[in-house]
Amino acid sequence: MPSVAEASIVRAGARPLDLADLEARADKAVAMFEPQASKFRIEKTRAKAELMLATGATVRGWFFLWPSSQSHHGPDRIGDLLNEQTGFFPFGLEDGHTALYNRAHIVQVRLPDDTAETQMEPGYEVATRHVVSMLLSTGHRITGTVSVFLPEGHDRLSDYARGEQIFRYVETKGHTLIVNSVHMVELKEIKS
Repeated sequence: MPSVAEASIVRAGARPLDLADLEARADKAVAMFEPQASKFRIEKTRAKAELMLATGATVRGWFFLWPSSQSHHGPDRIGDLLNEQTGFFPFGLEDGHTALYNRAHIVQVRLPDDTAETQMEPGYEVATRHVVSMLLSTGHRITGTVSVFLPEGHDRLSDYARGEQIFRYVETKGHTLIVNSVHMVELKEIKS
C-alpha cells in the first residue's frame, strides 16, 4: 500500500496530481495574496537617536531618512526631516515596532556620539559660535554651543533666537542635540 506522501489524488475525470504538484499550486496561490513591494519604493537609511517628549519621557530608536536630501547636496539628515514639515513622522522603536510622533511635542533629539550632522551644515566652518545656557519647557537646562549661519552683523544670539528653523542643533560635550525652539524658555550667552 502506498504511503500518504506517495499517494496520488485523483480528481473526477482528470489526471492524477502528485504531492509535489499540490505543494507548487498551494505556494502559487499563497503568493497571489502576499503584499508585493511597490516598484516606487525607495529604501531609506536608519539613523539612531533618542527623543525627549514634552511629557518628559524619552524614547530610543531610529529615524528613517532618504539616501539623498531633497533640499541640499548629500544625504538627508535628522534635522532636515524634522524641519521639512509639521505634524507626525515615523520613528522605529527598539522593540521592532514603528510609532508616529508629532514634531510639536518633541522637545529635543539626542544624536549618537559619533554623529557629525552639525558639521555637514553648509557654512559650518565659518559660522559664528555662541556658548549658551538653554532652559527647556521640561525644566531641563542645556549648556552647549550654537552656530549662527548669518552674515557678520546679523550673527548675534538674538539673530539665532529669531531664526526660521524650528529644530536647531546644539553641540554639547560628548554629543549633539537637535532642540525644538518652541520648547526653548530661556537662552543666555555664557561669556568665557
